Amino acid sequence: MIATTLLALAAAGSATPDAVIGRWRTETKNGIVEIQRCGASICGRLVTSDKLRTDPALKDLNNRDESLRNRPLKGLMILSGFTQSADGWSGGKIYNADDGRTYSAKVTPLGADRLSVRGCVFVPLCKTQTWVRVN
Repeated sequence: MIATTLLALAAAGSATPDAVIGRWRTETKNGIVEIQRCGASICGRLVTSDKLRTDPALKDLNNRDESLRNRPLKGLMILSGFTQSADGWSGGKIYNADDGRTYSAKVTPLGADRLSVRGCVFVPLCKTQTWVRVN
């Protein structure tokens, strides 16, 4: 158990800034988010989810800004504004289309094929998901 934890920490600590680049399956609703470089930062777009597979024309109906409720969910930028940190990317934002809110976020590689994605109303009111790399 201790050896496994130490290996995971070593893998996370040795990850390059670009280790987060790629497509990732979220913990909920089989969402796929594509993370890429956006200048010196990273950003992520919603590629698909269970609901989008059923209805690719879904709109951002829960957005708190009424003027944005007609934008498509497919391709929606949900991760943005990050700064590289010692263990990943911090200081960014994550948008949750389910409640129409944007939260402060941190993205941390957990080896080559897993990411820790944390969104916070404010610390310590946070929720963390582990996303898994997909091909």
